[in-house]
Amino acid sequence: MIGHVMPHIPLTLMTESPPILEFDFNAEAVTEPSKVILPGDAPEACVLCFFGEVVSKVCAAAPVLCVNEWEHGQHPLYEIDYQGTRLAVMRPGVGAPLAAGLLEETIAFGCRKFVVCGGCGVLDRGSAVGEIVVPESAVRDEGTSYHYLPASREVAVQPEALKAVVRILGRHGILYRRGKTWTTDAPYRETLDKVVARKRAGCLTVEMEAAALLAVAQFRGVQLGYLLYGGDDVSGVSGVWADRNWRGQTSVREQLFWLAAEICTER
Repeated sequence: MIGHVMPHIPLTLMTESPPILEFDFNAEAVTEPSKVILPGDAPEACVLCFFGEVVSKVCAAAPVLCVNEWEHGQHPLYEIDYQGTRLAVMRPGVGAPLAAGLLEETIAFGCRKFVVCGGCGVLDRGSAVGEIVVPESAVRDEGTSYHYLPASREVAVQPEALKAVVRILGRHGILYRRGKTWTTDAPYRETLDKVVARKRAGCLTVEMEAAALLAVAQFRGVQLGYLLYGGDDVSGVSGVWADRNWRGQTSVREQLFWLAAEICTER
């Protein structure tokens, strides 16, 4: 079911403008997911976890509800029992188009409440590796979100989803930062001038999927919350990028998964 009921307005091609600004208010696509994916016996709650090793560990013996197959390989949708509640788990693809497509397919299959957990680059050198960040909105410096929502500077996390994330973190006494994240399609074009501009606009982090996932969720009328942890240093201080062994933060990666599980099964 599509969250926005929009009239069928013929698309007007703007030959002098970038095609990405030609927003089509026609809500139904030729490749509508609900027409090619049959609803299944899916849990309402789903964690979208970017940490492949965590998904492999948690879902080692879990049944597969369906397999989302793309040219590069498979993205199974698993089901686990979380404190007596059914919970779906999937590893979304890296990058806005793939992540958004997999979210579309998971929604069509029947999931309705999502929490995403992933890593991000930090724009402030003082942000520690492993620090938890709660995005409130995402700057739309990618392309996918513009096919779901009219052009705008940012897309916000739905208030209900944001409250749920903050409530669970508070319950456990977990320290975190909250603010904007910068979503970009081009990690090798994060220039110093752009970093400075995004910081001035209030961005704490940079990643590749949040704006697109939030746009899909808004368009389809589902809830989606977000958890990130500080990874590599993209602040540009001294002109050097620093990996900081961010993928080796095993404990925080597992912690984020279980926090996401608690958030989306409770709300």
